[in-house]
Amino acid sequence: MSISSKNLTNKNIFYFWLPLAATWIMMSVEGPFLAALIARSSEPKFNLAAYGVAYSLALIVEAPIIMMMSASIALVKDSHSFQKLRNFTYAANILISVLMVLMVLPPVFYFITEDLIGLQSEVSTLTHIATIILIPWPGAIGYRRFYQGLLIKNNLTRRVAYGTVVRLISMSLCATILYTSGIVEGVIIGAASLSFAVLMEAITIRFMVWETVKKIKNDDSVLNDNLSYKEIYRFYYPLALTSLIGLGVQPLVTFFVGQSRMSLESLAVLPVVTSFVFIFRALGLSYQEVIIALMGEKKEGLQPLLKFAGYLGLILVSVLALFSFTPLTDFWFITVSGLSDSLAHFAKLPLMIMFFFPALTILISIQRGLLVANKNTKPITIGTATEFVTIVISLLLLINYLDIVGAVAATIGFVIGRLAANFYLIKSTYRALFFSKNPPVSES
Repeated sequence: MSISSKNLTNKNIFYFWLPLAATWIMMSVEGPFLAALIARSSEPKFNLAAYGVAYSLALIVEAPIIMMMSASIALVKDSHSFQKLRNFTYAANILISVLMVLMVLPPVFYFITEDLIGLQSEVSTLTHIATIILIPWPGAIGYRRFYQGLLIKNNLTRRVAYGTVVRLISMSLCATILYTSGIVEGVIIGAASLSFAVLMEAITIRFMVWETVKKIKNDDSVLNDNLSYKEIYRFYYPLALTSLIGLGVQPLVTFFVGQSRMSLESLAVLPVVTSFVFIFRALGLSYQEVIIALMGEKKEGLQPLLKFAGYLGLILVSVLALFSFTPLTDFWFITVSGLSDSLAHFAKLPLMIMFFFPALTILISIQRGLLVANKNTKPITIGTATEFVTIVISLLLLINYLDIVGAVAATIGFVIGRLAANFYLIKSTYRALFFSKNPPVSES
């Protein structure tokens, strides 16, 4: 069903956004589910720490391709632009897969994990095994995000959600089988389940987008015939840098936390805390594609989109606050996540610090969505670099000078860094709204 940017209501915004939100929610469930299984396996501290580090390393390799969904929505308008962006995506996928292989070479890998991060040898060995298993993961992510963008572009957001259902089922089956077998380490359960699940999702999405691709190829109209690889590069490289800088924070935080007071406990609980917060953040992250798709050429849909975002942010912050400051904290960390009483108590303060983070995520999704729609992606990169530098400075001060516990320092750094990025993007977003060729249309 086609949705017009004119006369948007909360209802039709909700129904367009819901499958995308469901997709992110289902993905966000992966972290807590796998962490809960790893926490119930042998040597949970070592395995949880190794899983968190391996996941962070895979994220940084994946980073350059993760914005391909937004690029697909913004740039694919006809057969020519489809073929150009598809070839660009495939080349990028090959490159990041090669980088992943190079990273797991023992001399490179152990230099990173033991010499730079300072991991214990037991944790480093487990991390190496998990990272090898995750080699297919970044390329599969890039492949399916390109085709997911085509589905969103053509108002087929439900199919995106269906693909994620396949991913979640595949992950659950793989994890359950490996866990009940009792023959592999917890970190292997997590890594193998992630790789298998994303491969199944990529295959499913390709089948679901088959008719859409055929329609694009057979369409004789030429709407973006001048799109070149140089133009794609100019548009996309700021987005790639944005993801690279943003996701590159994870290994850097791991490095600082590894040098901090109570480092092993911090490395063990951080994946649990951040994966739980990500459930709420995911609903905000999904809103960037909604802004790009529904805002309209003259920004006529912007005002109702902002109103919906306000309601969404209030709900998410309220629910996360309920979990952060009430006995529901113990329910999640002990009953659901399987942490010991001591680790659950250790995780409480980091969660409290991040309770307002979903609202900041919604804000930055709106800011980035506006800039992508205006094809002005450079400020997004600078904003993310601002966030990165702020986190680094915060960690240096909090860990090296104030000797604050690693998990607490990390979550404080995340919040301060995101606030800095939001603040930086205010000026660029304002200019995109009121000084672009197509200013927002006021409600009559």
